[in-house]
Amino acid sequence: MAPTPSVSVQAEAFDTGAEVAALTAGRTDIGAVVSFTGLVRDLTGDLEAMTLEHYPGMTERELTAIAEDACKRWPLDGVRVIHRYGRLTPGDPIVLVVTASAHRRAAFEAADFLMDYLKTRAPFWKKESRHGTAGEWVEAKAKDDADAARWEKGEKVQE
Repeated sequence: MAPTPSVSVQAEAFDTGAEVAALTAGRTDIGAVVSFTGLVRDLTGDLEAMTLEHYPGMTERELTAIAEDACKRWPLDGVRVIHRYGRLTPGDPIVLVVTASAHRRAAFEAADFLMDYLKTRAPFWKKESRHGTAGEWVEAKAKDDADAARWEKGEKVQE
């Protein structure tokens, strides 16, 4: 039986270790846990902050649907997804994906799938504020769409 994914959309920071411990507590049938933490990055050296906005209710429903899709595709024993919103600064954790399975490949692939779909289908609006500017909204990236499309084609992405 597929697990019920746990999804949160929150402004507060999260504790990855606590989330992994909660997902695996009392379980002896889990053989692999994969966690991914996405951080706000500053590739140009002038990012002051990234502000994420969302539509409460709709965003949680979409993230849950993505996580349920992962549970249908792989034999998972647990899924935890946390996505933050609000004003975040470089280095702040922005997203957490934890997958648990009896087998490592399922846990790795499901976590990868979840991140690709969160990047392309999660309804967040991102605004980057650079030092000395009012900021601008961030467009979706074609590479993210190509990464997500591989799950429909069954292809692997070359890095």
